[in-house]
Amino acid sequence: MFSRIANLFRGFLSLFIKGLEKRNPEALLELEQENLRKQIASYNQGLANHAGLAERLIGQVRKLETEEKELRARTTAHLRAGNKQAAAQYALRLQTITRELAENRSQMESAEETYKDLVRARDVAVNAARAKIESLKGAINDMRMKTAMAEMNEMAAGMVGSIGGSGDTLSRLHEMVEEERSKASGRARVARDSIDMNDINVKEAEMTALADQALADFAAAEGLTLDGDAAPAPAQRSMGSSQPGSESESA
Repeated sequence: MFSRIANLFRGFLSLFIKGLEKRNPEALLELEQENLRKQIASYNQGLANHAGLAERLIGQVRKLETEEKELRARTTAHLRAGNKQAAAQYALRLQTITRELAENRSQMESAEETYKDLVRARDVAVNAARAKIESLKGAINDMRMKTAMAEMNEMAAGMVGSIGGSGDTLSRLHEMVEEERSKASGRARVARDSIDMNDINVKEAEMTALADQALADFAAAEGLTLDGDAAPAPAQRSMGSSQPGSESESA
């Protein structure tokens, strides 16, 4: 019973923590970045220890190389001098040093190769982790932006639905305006139909005729010609008036 209750409690706690992680992905990402920095520091510490081992092997190889040269020179010298016993002791020591040198060289090369592999593995892992972190940052920013856009669209959709819904204020106002427009149009039509156009046409013709007559009287008084009327004939000369050159002819 207690185990089931504990499992239930852990389940609720896990759901609560998961909900917090979903609401705060930036905090979780920052925690992962901090963990990555700690892992890199720990890895570098181990890498430094391995590099120290490789340096010690390099120093040991150099020391053995120097000792090998000295023993080889001493063995050769004693052998040439005829000191076979001393030359044999140096030759035995040289044999041991040569064997140790070969082993140390092999260990040094292996250590150097392992160091390079560890450095390459670290760089690959770090670059992959950083690329993933940058990708997650972009994904989180895109998620935040899309969430905000979704909220704005939902808000806009709700506003459109509430504004365009039946029975709201704008719909009632539209109906009232259309009703008043219809009434006004009907009143204007009734008023237009009630006007007697015959009297208006007669009065309009009468005013036009009077205006034309006044214009004709004015033109006649001033000796002017209206458009469309015939031009007045020129004045006739009297019979007693002489033509030019008549006196000269009678003379």
